Amino acid sequence: MELTIFTINWFDVISVALTCLAIFLVQVFNVYLQILDDGVDNGKSIDVVDKALAKECPILESLTPSSPTAITPPKSPTSANGKLEKQISLLDNDSHEDEDTLSLENLFPCDQTEIYASKKISFIIDELIQTEVNYVNNLKKGMVNYGNLKDAEDLPEGLSGEAKQKMLLGNVEEILQLHEQEILPLMLRNQRDLKGLFDEFAAHFEKNHFYCYVSFTMGKKSSMQLRQDHRMWLQSYQTSIKDKLGIDSFLVQPIQRLTRYPLLLQQFISEFYKSGISCKPVLTAVCKLETRMRRALDVVNQAEEIPNIEELNELDLLQLGNFRRSTMFDAQHLPTRKKYHSKVFLFDRSLVCTEVRKKRLAYRHHYNWEHVELQRPLDSASPNANKIINLLVKNQEGGSGSGSSGSKREEYSFVALEAAVVKQWLQATHKIIEIARNEHARRNTFSLPMDLVLGVVIAIWLIRQYL
Repeated sequence: MELTIFTINWFDVISVALTCLAIFLVQVFNVYLQILDDGVDNGKSIDVVDKALAKECPILESLTPSSPTAITPPKSPTSANGKLEKQISLLDNDSHEDEDTLSLENLFPCDQTEIYASKKISFIIDELIQTEVNYVNNLKKGMVNYGNLKDAEDLPEGLSGEAKQKMLLGNVEEILQLHEQEILPLMLRNQRDLKGLFDEFAAHFEKNHFYCYVSFTMGKKSSMQLRQDHRMWLQSYQTSIKDKLGIDSFLVQPIQRLTRYPLLLQQFISEFYKSGISCKPVLTAVCKLETRMRRALDVVNQAEEIPNIEELNELDLLQLGNFRRSTMFDAQHLPTRKKYHSKVFLFDRSLVCTEVRKKRLAYRHHYNWEHVELQRPLDSASPNANKIINLLVKNQEGGSGSGSSGSKREEYSFVALEAAVVKQWLQATHKIIEIARNEHARRNTFSLPMDLVLGVVIAIWLIRQYL
């Protein structure tokens, strides 16, 4: 039996040590660049938004049960097309943080027995859960009926192919996965813990898991057109599979369900006050969830207009990032001095300006966030100054000096009907710019994954040992 002895000389040790030192220095340099980018970006366009917010966003006082009108949202009637009507309340204000409703007693659990003693409230909770079960079952049944049209006989050419199937059904499968694997299970395991149910549900909105509904809405126009073009065949197929409701009923269910959530929660809150129940943690949690739901539904409704923007084909919507909100302004394009009513769409990576022409939207311009800056008018004494926001475009030819004040030009002046609109819009853009800034910093940072680092170290050792 031979005993092999591995010998390591000083050259091997020094080679590996230098490699590890170089990798360590790269990581340190990476962290330094990250901090440097944060400091530079915070000193530029972010400051403009932060200063505006500091002036206009006073801290809201904590809400107490003695003022139920401050927490209780108004009734939300739905319009004929199933959309939730816009409403104005404290809960709608984007500057309102749900933490403002917290007090010391909210941090401790309360006895929820009193809540379940109310038959009306118990009925609302049972309805919330049962309708969720029905919703998941209906989506699963719809996917069984229409998710494999490629296997159907005499399938029209206009419906064949993976792309057409995706256009027809949108991302219903993604929505089904969210509710079947996340939402319904959290409801079932928290039936006797309402605060846990509402908090976990709200967390999904905070993490933007319900953005799948925005994507579904943006694809609704193409789906409806495809169904209209092949109406006769779809009706014949519906008869052959003995589906009484049809594909139209199946594809309208996601928006109907998203609309139903806040209505049920509003009934819960109303009965909560009528019953005189004193359980602030549950009340705070349900108000927080209801706020998140109505904000999400508002974005979903606004997203329906995006496919209607004329001449938008030159833009790839997927490259713009997630859609956040749209806002009406009276806009003036300063280089051409043209004025028009505008609807501005905010995405994670870009801002899109459109012109409102009666019921039509015409695309005008789009700007990436790293190339723009928002400013207030210099004449702050003007009575309408708090209703105006100016969009400046950085000169890309300036290279490293593009951030200087001399390399910017005023591109747009947006005027809102009310100062509150500008305040909310600035807060939305502030969050979006933060996201864009972080993505930009990550793209400009040189880093090495740990598996690559270990692989390099092992490879060097093996080469020096056996060659």
